Amino acid sequence: MSMNIHHNLKLHNGIEMPLIGLGTYNLGGGRPTVETVKAALDLGFRSIDTASFYNNELEVGEGIKESAVFRKDVFVTTKLWNDEHGYDAALRAFEASLRRLDMDYVDLYLIHWPGKDKYIETWKAFERLYGEGVVKAIGVSNFQEHHLSKLLSTCNEKPAVNQIELHPRLTQEKLREYCKKLNIKVEAWSPLANGRLLNEPTINYIAKKHGRTPAQIILRWHVQNDIIVIPKTSSIKRLAENGNIFDFRLSMEEMNLIDSLNMNERVGQDPDKMIF
Repeated sequence: MSMNIHHNLKLHNGIEMPLIGLGTYNLGGGRPTVETVKAALDLGFRSIDTASFYNNELEVGEGIKESAVFRKDVFVTTKLWNDEHGYDAALRAFEASLRRLDMDYVDLYLIHWPGKDKYIETWKAFERLYGEGVVKAIGVSNFQEHHLSKLLSTCNEKPAVNQIELHPRLTQEKLREYCKKLNIKVEAWSPLANGRLLNEPTINYIAKKHGRTPAQIILRWHVQNDIIVIPKTSSIKRLAENGNIFDFRLSMEEMNLIDSLNMNERVGQDPDKMIF
């Protein structure tokens, strides 16, 4: 089946989510972020990922409004931050996110980090938002297997997505397998390991063979694994490159070579150490 930048994966509740989108962590706010969001939509991206913690929901909403793309055609994800956990607090946090985005619904709402155990109560608020239809899908981020199994023992609605740090140095195969069994889609944040893998010899060797950039090879590895990706960049040139990964294919051997780069090495926080 041929894929393109508009390729979607179906979440377990039937909602379609783009396989590739724009991540906005560390883009900051202000006019440049509005322009980056507009440029991404112009180039064909249809998924934008933000969070209350990023302090740019306002600009993301603005960029979508100013673009030529209808709101209904953009998949918008935002997230609840660590100091917003709890039933009432989560409902308030969502209202605030919605106000900043200036939208009447969000496509995907995620718990940003599990922390210790507050996520159980928070999830009840997420289920309510989902029931009210102001969120089309609910999910989690940075959840390990034990967080998920604890959540699944109490929830009515299972997460549609688990957004985790994932790249060739941290392939997360066990967690991916676990999510797959439960029909929870896996989404990669930091899919390029913050650019740390762009000089990696194996990836550069494969990139030369295909006449592609190292970033394109890594993103292609993700999408061939059915992993949703949200690479972040403010460069229009790199935005275009990131979206241009659908007209070539990595061989089984190349996929295995990239798999073998795993060192269980994180560029971000370890969810089990991020306790609040």
